[in-house]
Amino acid sequence: MPITVKAHQIAYSPLPKAGCSTVKRMMATVDPTCDLPPQDTWDEHLWHRLFPTIRYRADRFSKALGYWRICVVRDPLKRLLSVYTNRVVKFRDLHNSANMKRPEYAHLSKDPDPDFFFSHLQEYRDASSVIKHHILPAELFLGPDLEAYDRVYRTEEMPQLAHDLQKRTGVAVKCARENASAMQLDVHDLKSETVDMLRPRLAREYQYLEKFFGNPLA
Repeated sequence: MPITVKAHQIAYSPLPKAGCSTVKRMMATVDPTCDLPPQDTWDEHLWHRLFPTIRYRADRFSKALGYWRICVVRDPLKRLLSVYTNRVVKFRDLHNSANMKRPEYAHLSKDPDPDFFFSHLQEYRDASSVIKHHILPAELFLGPDLEAYDRVYRTEEMPQLAHDLQKRTGVAVKCARENASAMQLDVHDLKSETVDMLRPRLAREYQYLEKFFGNPLA
């Protein structure tokens, strides 16, 4: 089932690496039943502890029938690149993966450069459940039909989402960006052969999100 605010009949389906930390904070703000701890104890993981991200299931989604159903999508290339800058560099998730100690992954660096990481993406996915969670296709979290949502926002439109939530609930909502990465990475920072390896994966994502993003690698 999506994250729901019953008091205002809102249902939000989160997509990893598509502003979900920011939107979860908004949802907590407008949910009168959300019991937040003192603000000085907040950390970047609080919103995910309050509202875990789970994959789409039709039966769960149908329970939100009649709710204002929303989701946020991100350009697939930017979403994938942010897995490296955020999960690999910022949070150093590869250092926390027990599987990385297994012999079959001994050749994988825990601090890879972008080209090494993306050229071995399938192996890193197998070695780290966190990496796997964040690179899974958007459809696995949002479902097969984006037309089922009342509004699909791009990440660039999150200020509008904050405005719409405030208008709908009467609660002041700030669009405070959460979990931002200090490092910036662009496709031009990758070798051409690395981009070629990513092209088929990204083509499938751009096809799913074709109403919202054009494929710069096509």
